[in-house]
Amino acid sequence: QVQLVESGGGLVQAGGSLRLSCAASGNIFAIGVMGWYRQAPGKQRDLVATVTSDGSTNYADSVKGRGTISRDNAKNTVSLQMNSLKPEDTAVYFCNANIRTTILQIYKNYWGQGTQVTVSS
Repeated sequence: QVQLVESGGGLVQAGGSLRLSCAASGNIFAIGVMGWYRQAPGKQRDLVATVTSDGSTNYADSVKGRGTISRDNAKNTVSLQMNSLKPEDTAVYFCNANIRTTILQIYKNYWGQGTQVTVSS
């Protein structure tokens, strides 16, 4: 069984910063791409940023220059530092990871429960 647990959400004023963290635990043989997605009320879940196991990153245009994703392969964690936050960044942020539980298994996609980020104007 695999779990992704996010932390670090909350209420922040526009222009402020926030750091989200996600820890993967359970039966983990290997982790591929890890990432963050977000879903605002009434909208679809969108990509924020991803990072591969060798550190290659990808960002949504809406967060380029304001967000930094990083991971610690030894600790099975991924973090997202968001600066210059805007009210439109308000959403539930979800951690995502592709995980193999054993050497015989293919990668499967896992989601965390989500953490609320609210940016006030």
